[in-house]
Amino acid sequence: MNKLILGRYFPGDSLLHRIDPRAKLIAGISFIFILFIANNWLTYLVLWLFTFTMMKVSGVSLHIYIRGVRPLIWLILFTVLLQVMFTAGGEIYIDWCPITISSFGLINGVYIFSRFTMIIFVSTVITLTTKPIDLTDAINYLLQPLKRLKLPVDEISLMLSIALRFIPIILDETQKVLDAQRARGIVFGEGSLLQQMKKIVPMFVPLFVSSLVRAEDMANAMEVRGYQSNQPRSSFRRLHWRKGDTFTLFAMVLLSVILIVLRTEGHHFH
Repeated sequence: MNKLILGRYFPGDSLLHRIDPRAKLIAGISFIFILFIANNWLTYLVLWLFTFTMMKVSGVSLHIYIRGVRPLIWLILFTVLLQVMFTAGGEIYIDWCPITISSFGLINGVYIFSRFTMIIFVSTVITLTTKPIDLTDAINYLLQPLKRLKLPVDEISLMLSIALRFIPIILDETQKVLDAQRARGIVFGEGSLLQQMKKIVPMFVPLFVSSLVRAEDMANAMEVRGYQSNQPRSSFRRLHWRKGDTFTLFAMVLLSVILIVLRTEGHHFH
């Protein structure tokens, strides 16, 4: 559990570390939508090349990304399995109603696996190369137009920032509880499903209490510093948009165009 990298920040001085967090956030959200343009193996190959390039440019070792996605691999594989078992089309290999395994289902399973994995990798790239406070400033800036709708933009961005910071903290606390349970002789991963659930239930009480204590400490720290949600706030950090940030968004547009062209001409590559 503590090996989940998503939500953590790795200090560095790579090209991605220097890009404006607003550009990275817009690019990351755009990438999720761009994924749905892909519909053949060549478009997914381009997306994988783009993803691995971003991971390389971030200056973070590849094995760290792989270690980070490992805790989520079973959830991804379960989703892929459902896609493979209940999607018919093309050549039918197994037909046990309602389970159908076909060439179309297998191909779609590979595509679904690629989508989920690339989303995790790119999201991890953003959090690894962006300080949480900078990410908060970026979210706050991008949500400013919603103030016209009387939405509490400052509070929303603050909640998102706190939630993002709490992900690694809660995972670390979970690992500590697991280690404490193992020290008492409890073995996880053995026995029936009901027995395993009984072993996990006692973890929730100390984890919940620890989360409440940390939340209360954070609330007290904010109160001591004079934080008031209904007051205008200034920022010590200033976000500066540079040419490299514009190029980042241009790269996403270029990626979209390439995928659209390859999607249109996709029948030549089947």
